[in-house]
Amino acid sequence: MQKQEIEKQPNKLRIAALTVLAMVAFAGNSLLCRAALKQTEIDAASFTSIRLLSGVIILWLLVSLKSTKTSEEGQGNWPSAIALFIYAAGFSYAYISLETGAGALLLFGAVQATMIGYGFYKGERLNKLQSIGLILAFAGIIGLMLPGLSAPPLIGSLVMLTAGMAWGIYSIRGKGAGDPTLISAGNFLRTIPFVVILTAGTFNSVSLDTAGVWYAVASGALASGLGYAIWYSVLPSLRSTTASTVQLSVPVIAAIAGIVFLSEPLTMRFVLASIALLGGIALVIVKKKT
Repeated sequence: MQKQEIEKQPNKLRIAALTVLAMVAFAGNSLLCRAALKQTEIDAASFTSIRLLSGVIILWLLVSLKSTKTSEEGQGNWPSAIALFIYAAGFSYAYISLETGAGALLLFGAVQATMIGYGFYKGERLNKLQSIGLILAFAGIIGLMLPGLSAPPLIGSLVMLTAGMAWGIYSIRGKGAGDPTLISAGNFLRTIPFVVILTAGTFNSVSLDTAGVWYAVASGALASGLGYAIWYSVLPSLRSTTASTVQLSVPVIAAIAGIVFLSEPLTMRFVLASIALLGGIALVIVKKKT
């Protein structure tokens, strides 16, 4: 019995460490994008294109290393690729004006609201505590966006909410569809035509520098490609409620990173909105035990 417990302990520590690493990677996307658009010369379209192309390369390298056979299901699909592209492009353009923490909070709120809304559409119903949580979460988003000196820019906020809805749709479509790494690789690959269109449409305003390019590569290859691969590798070992609630840490990590690395201010509005939004979502996710 003791031997089994000793064997389980390192496995639990490994899962915990990989889970933390995945959350840091997800938050890192916000930090890398905001830092690139604030501190370097790269434009949002170029950041999006380089990020997606880097994601294609790293994900297909991972697929090759796994020697996974490519099936028709594993090649991804066009609706998911469109949702992925809308998310990636919206994410980049929103971070032209949004601070790291506010952007991550709006993105996360929109993702969760989309997935909760889909569940409701499919027949899931909320109990009283969950209903209070949902109202609280929406109040957090509205409170963050209300006009005022510390409010994030409206256009950037709306673009980020759109990006979050797109990512929510992408997540819903990919749920239980097969090998997540293989499907992600297929969907990333299918974004290339949209990348070409975006590049052609913004060619006259392209602006690049070495630092900006490396930020975009890091976002696509490390924070996105490897981050998703790590997350999907530990996901089967986590309870669904644990997997959902642990993601509540992402906007918090992103906000702290923005304060530490980009000297962004921490406002009372952001703190209160975070408590309302993240606390509300936690109430919806963590159902009462019967």
